Amino acid sequence: MAVPPWLESLLSTAFFTVCTTHGDAARGECNMYCLDCKGDAFCFYCRSSKHKDHQVIQIRRSSYHDVVRVTEIQKVLDIRGVQTYVINSARVLFLNERPQPKSGKGVAHICEICGRSLLDPFRFCSLGCKLVGIKRNGNASFSLEAKNEVVVMDRTRREGISKEEEELREGSQQDIYPPTPPPPPSSARRR
Repeated sequence: MAVPPWLESLLSTAFFTVCTTHGDAARGECNMYCLDCKGDAFCFYCRSSKHKDHQVIQIRRSSYHDVVRVTEIQKVLDIRGVQTYVINSARVLFLNERPQPKSGKGVAHICEICGRSLLDPFRFCSLGCKLVGIKRNGNASFSLEAKNEVVVMDRTRREGISKEEEELREGSQQDIYPPTPPPPPSSARRR
């Protein structure tokens, strides 16, 4: 399963509309999405009445674009390769690509799909671009199982390297820094 069955529906859902049932309520804006039902967006009140025991994520807005907090989405989706941002003290990622005029000269990192300039060395600017990349090339995945295997291999490799580095570091420090001479006896006088 490279792409979860609910992802395409999530990316095409219109968020931040007024709830038809709870439109007059203070939190009647449709900014929730149920991963189990794979339906339309719904509001806070619909969640408590219709989706109480379901997997639900909250969509937020940043500069008129839909974002999701990394802490919520990484529980259900492998987001490796997607640029993340810190907005209002929370790490988020964009759901869909954001149009950008020509990228500036000297841009080091760009999205493989839409060409948007990126801050860091990531492959994609959004979940939507990663989805297109998976469909085109198949050399990425949203599967958490694949992510966990890679994490275990990386951790094992890092632990082996860190032990070697620690041994080398200890040996090199001994070579570089000669032992410190003992302090002079306290009975010595100064004049």
